[in-house]
Amino acid sequence: MSKKLEKNGLWESSRMMLPQHKEAYQNRLDDKAVQQSRPTTEEINMMRDYVLLPIMHSIVIRKAQEVEHSSETLRLLYSKVAQVLAKNIYADLSKVKRSLSEKNISVFENGKDDRMIRYRYICREYEDSFTVTRDYMRAEVSLRIRRYADNLVTSMYSSGSQPSNK
Repeated sequence: MSKKLEKNGLWESSRMMLPQHKEAYQNRLDDKAVQQSRPTTEEINMMRDYVLLPIMHSIVIRKAQEVEHSSETLRLLYSKVAQVLAKNIYADLSKVKRSLSEKNISVFENGKDDRMIRYRYICREYEDSFTVTRDYMRAEVSLRIRRYADNLVTSMYSSGSQPSNK
């Protein structure tokens, strides 16, 4: 075999290959390797939010409608608070959707049964799937709605509308 073809001889043996072409080709190979990398922890959390936030939003909206039609004395207050929670959840969902789109990540429901829902995702040409159990979903949705409620109350307190203890 010719000495020109040993080691990095591919580039040296080609009389038509300009250094700029060599560099562009290597950069393209590097970009493909980076594009097919696994999602980061932050991206996985965004995918989880993408799955959970719509469920949370629909639960809060449904509960607001139930309260409006109930005979509760404070039904108007409860309904308004639930609508504010739903608005905050929807704003976060919009941010997550935008971020996933910017990062070229798509999430699809792949199937479900009584115990779990399976999702498939494509992240920069890397494809994989994950499963969310209904028990986890219930617990996580409950916890997150509680956090949204706590944040709402905290923001009300910080804006100067502290309750009086008369």
